[in-house]
Amino acid sequence: MIDAILYRRLNPLLSAVARPLVKLGIKADQVTVIGFICGLGVLPALYFQEYLWALLAILLNRLCDGLDGAIARQTHRTDAGGFIDSVFDFIFYSSVPLGFLLADPATNAVAAGFLMLSFMATAASFLAFAVLASKHGIENPRYPTKSLYYMGGITEGFETIVAFILFCLWPQHFVLLAFIFAGLCWFTALTRLYLGYQTLHALTGVADGKESSTNR
Repeated sequence: MIDAILYRRLNPLLSAVARPLVKLGIKADQVTVIGFICGLGVLPALYFQEYLWALLAILLNRLCDGLDGAIARQTHRTDAGGFIDSVFDFIFYSSVPLGFLLADPATNAVAAGFLMLSFMATAASFLAFAVLASKHGIENPRYPTKSLYYMGGITEGFETIVAFILFCLWPQHFVLLAFIFAGLCWFTALTRLYLGYQTLHALTGVADGKESSTNR
């Protein structure tokens, strides 16, 4: 919901941190892979109920996710880099509820499973529209440097990380927090579904109108 604002505010700081890394010859894709590996550290950490270690893994993953983009903007942005960044992000997001499921299957299984289903709904609505937005040449001025069209919602990256932090700080309340956040994810997915359909339907109507006028 506020990713665009944070993106503008944090971009100068991330760029400053990225500059010495660029001088050292560190590439954006390398940081993406390192961040992904750090992020998957949540699985063993949560399995052993080491919630502060899990929180550290989450924060390191998000730091790398910001730095890889900053490095790419100072060197060379590629579709390949944007591709693996998006794939790794979605895998990482699902690994957190899976980790809480592993931590206490009897208590957390249903809430974790429902949250992963909710993540699937937000991811599907996001990626499906991004593909068709690229096909129709739809631009997104809020995120001009993103590899994919970034369709907003009430649960974007910042809100997701806040939820993960709350999960780790109050693991005894995971079930309640997970169901609340899952509900917000479904609100985002349904909003995207409606707005995406209306946008693409309108484009189809415009295209049909142009075709009809051409055939007259």
